[in-house]
Amino acid sequence: MLILIMVFISGNYYDIMFFLGKVLSILVLAVILTDFYLLYLSGQRLALDRVLPEKLSNGDDNEILVIIKNDYYFNLKVRIIDEVPFQFQDRFFSIRVSINAREEKKVRYYLKPFERGSYEFGRIHVYAVSPIGIIIRRFTGKHKSETIKVYPSFLRMHKYQLLAINDRLKEIGITRIRRRGQHSEFDQIREYVPGDDRRTINWKAAARKNKLMVNQFQDERSQQVYSVIDMGRTMQMPFRHMSLLDYAINASLIISNTVIQKHDKAGILTYNTSVNAFLPAERKNNTILKILEILYDQHTSFSESNPELVYIILKNKVRHRSLLIFYTNFESLSGLNRQLEYLVKLSKLHLILIVVFENTEIMAMTEQFATTMEDIYMNTIAEKFMFEKKIIIKELNAHGIHSILTKPEDLTVNLINKYFELKYRGLI
Repeated sequence: MLILIMVFISGNYYDIMFFLGKVLSILVLAVILTDFYLLYLSGQRLALDRVLPEKLSNGDDNEILVIIKNDYYFNLKVRIIDEVPFQFQDRFFSIRVSINAREEKKVRYYLKPFERGSYEFGRIHVYAVSPIGIIIRRFTGKHKSETIKVYPSFLRMHKYQLLAINDRLKEIGITRIRRRGQHSEFDQIREYVPGDDRRTINWKAAARKNKLMVNQFQDERSQQVYSVIDMGRTMQMPFRHMSLLDYAINASLIISNTVIQKHDKAGILTYNTSVNAFLPAERKNNTILKILEILYDQHTSFSESNPELVYIILKNKVRHRSLLIFYTNFESLSGLNRQLEYLVKLSKLHLILIVVFENTEIMAMTEQFATTMEDIYMNTIAEKFMFEKKIIIKELNAHGIHSILTKPEDLTVNLINKYFELKYRGLI
């Protein structure tokens, strides 16, 4: 078009250029009409479909599939614009691909949510360009809007389960703990084979059979493990786009699945100023689904939690000795002292494990080189907070309460390792 304008300007001085300009105008108009006919009047079109999973996994990459079928007899260049949920804050989402004539193409992209809840997908649009490249035609998918729920990280839970089945947990940092002593239940009496522990020989059975027989044991089963999640304001601290509460919820889902795989019973309790949800420890086919539904709908009122209420509920409703995993966040000794009295009382009835989160931002401040007086003050305050975390752990250990000091991203691996350690030591 710019060339055409320049030709007409020169036609003011040269008649031949004015004639050439008219010829070029006809040619440009012919090309535009041809492109318009190819895209709009040829009777061909693009077929669009978007395939969403039944639910999205929080904190994981979830695959979204877009299927485009090109009914045209020529190749197209297309730009895909999907109206993704507002929670992703992606106002410039688009994908550019080429699609051959009569081809059906599957385009995959991934979304990573950072909070639980309902996400609404809008329409999907595709802008197609023919090989001529002048006219653009928009096609809109048949789906007006779709709502999908984001659940705690069930994809990571399946990943851990598959690794456990294939005996590859060591690849992600989960180690085997050597069992101390015989903290197992009797299973059966079988014939001795080389390599068996001689201390397990059953001499009475050996005398009856006239050959060596040994007692075979299995891990103790049907032990109760509760995930007790603090929904208070301290758990709303953000870390890499996710709150500590969401890290705790993801970890509690995975540890519950691990507990059930080890033939133990898993339960859930969430609390704030009141008890939000309580699921008695059980091991049924639908237990994980129950836990998933409970954890999906947990929200906080940003108020201070009530530890006394949790103590009363656990004392009255959990009658058998259990492992209670508390997900909370003690940022100071005063925060610990408000709950320590009730934790000590519970530790006389149950085995308590406290998850304490490291503040990685403060840790990074301690590693920075101080160049000004202000930097020195900031480093000193950061080191004070880090030291106070260690004092909290020592205070818990002094009262016989087990604890984990972990970074949020390492929570799941450290928690599973601690569960195996406590189980194999026979403390549960």
